[in-house]
Amino acid sequence: MAKKHKYDYFDAYEELSDLAVQEASVLLRAMENFTDAAALREVLDEAHEIEHAGDMINHDIYKHVGNDFMPPFDREDIVALAGALDEILDEIEDVLQYFYMFDIHQIPEDALRFATLIRKSCKAVDAAMEDFRNFKKSKNFKQLVIQVSDNEEEADGLYVEVIRNLHVNHADEPMHVLKWSRLYAFMESCCDACEHTADLMSTILLKNM
Repeated sequence: MAKKHKYDYFDAYEELSDLAVQEASVLLRAMENFTDAAALREVLDEAHEIEHAGDMINHDIYKHVGNDFMPPFDREDIVALAGALDEILDEIEDVLQYFYMFDIHQIPEDALRFATLIRKSCKAVDAAMEDFRNFKKSKNFKQLVIQVSDNEEEADGLYVEVIRNLHVNHADEPMHVLKWSRLYAFMESCCDACEHTADLMSTILLKNM
């Protein structure tokens, strides 16, 4: 009888973190090439395909973890980490959807700075995830996780700055301030989702040393 192939959760996590980088790149590219909100319809479809691919990976994780006799760490943590990675994909897709729904007319430089930081955060998660399977022995894993948290702190500072810029430079445009205040909050949430993923990875490390 052929030996049954064991499901590799770490491969699945790496696929999810790579999808996050792809989706963050779609967001940044859409903003750099922006013409009008209506033109985002095609980009929304592309982002949704990436998000749907993430959903399929999550379904596979949930399907296997329930029947796995010896998972690499606690089942609850396996599911939580998969959910955290999926949340990054959801948050980025939400940003693009809000750009479309709010019918934005231009992309401020501050928004491009935020989109660049979102991709940087996703790349940091992806780098940490590539080393995650070796977390018990790796000399680099802790520093890679810290880099994700550093990016989130940078996002917190950027959020304060861009919201102040809105109120200082667009005080006579209340709808512009309202719209972009909400959009920047959604963008900041993407970086929060990355940090939450890193925090879970750190928790798993501590529980399994």
